[in-house]
Amino acid sequence: MGFIKAFSGALGGTFADQWKDFYAPRPDVPGTAAIFQAVPSGENAGRGENTKGSENIISDGSKIIVPEGTALITVQDGQITGIVSEPGGFEFRSNDPNSQSIFAGDGVVGPVIKQTWERIKFGGQPGSQQLAFYVNLKEIPNNKFGTQSEIYWDDAYFGTQVGAITRGTYTLKIVDPLLFIKNFVPAKYISADAPIFDFADMDNDAATQLFNEVVGSLGSALSNYTNDPSKGNRMAKIQGDQVGFAQSLSAAVEAGYQWKSDRGLEIVKTAILSIEYDADTKELMKDVKKADALSGARGNAFMQQAAARGMQAAGENGGGAGMAFMGMGMNAAGGMMGTMQQPNTPPSYQPGFGAAPEAPAAPETPAEPETPAEQ
Repeated sequence: MGFIKAFSGALGGTFADQWKDFYAPRPDVPGTAAIFQAVPSGENAGRGENTKGSENIISDGSKIIVPEGTALITVQDGQITGIVSEPGGFEFRSNDPNSQSIFAGDGVVGPVIKQTWERIKFGGQPGSQQLAFYVNLKEIPNNKFGTQSEIYWDDAYFGTQVGAITRGTYTLKIVDPLLFIKNFVPAKYISADAPIFDFADMDNDAATQLFNEVVGSLGSALSNYTNDPSKGNRMAKIQGDQVGFAQSLSAAVEAGYQWKSDRGLEIVKTAILSIEYDADTKELMKDVKKADALSGARGNAFMQQAAARGMQAAGENGGGAGMAFMGMGMNAAGGMMGTMQQPNTPPSYQPGFGAAPEAPAAPETPAEPETPAEQ
């Protein structure tokens, strides 16, 4: 095979491109990456000879590894030509003249002549571009959201508008790689020598857009969560119900920006790190807590205790007369309550509250007739 290294120019590149390639993910991929390019491994510990092939040409018969939790997409001249969504090792096959290989059983003379002719027409360079990219199908963590000022929504439990500042993170999942690439990913991330599409990259304008859309959906998400009658949710439950709030947030994002139907994206889980309510909402929450605490049997017990404490304080302060008056008042109130419960029973007279009603006069006994005196 020494003659392969002897040629130069278009024909030399043609022979170099006969070698089969072995493609695998690049080694510097962070966990927050969505798309990253497959790279050829022409050498392995210095023992490989595939070092002079043309860039961005995948030889026919090349092997491509698809790891767990990823999908492989091949692109030729800017167009998606194939997708593999299951893990394993796969062999690349193409009818493009630039991909033909004598090592793939495509013949000896035919592939060389065809490739040489094509490259002569393009000044010695391949007349095509073939690329392979991996798409991350796992949950992509640590996508941040937060507000700098209060957001407001109508809360059914409080019966009014409430407001809060909140921040947290969510996990994102690419559920349709083709929609994601075709409808959302900028072209520079699916081109030759493309940078990694990283959601955590502050210079990634697409990721910034997603952040803004999530923040814009928080008000609707909080409203969806707290006003769902089938769940009976309240704001106090949000930090302990990450999956439930994630569903509300995902529904709000889908309604506003069609993440799943247009972009193949979905929010899976959330982590609410903090919620800071505005001043009016804090006061409202205090009142609601008091009302909740005083409802039902607990409220009755509290009123009885309060009355007992008041009577004890009056006695300790020498308020005997006041105590007597309080006692009379309580008896009067009890009498009134009894009247309300038994309307046919007249109220009993309480000393000290007006003149006593006059007792009805007793009926007169008819006089016995006089016995006539004896003559």
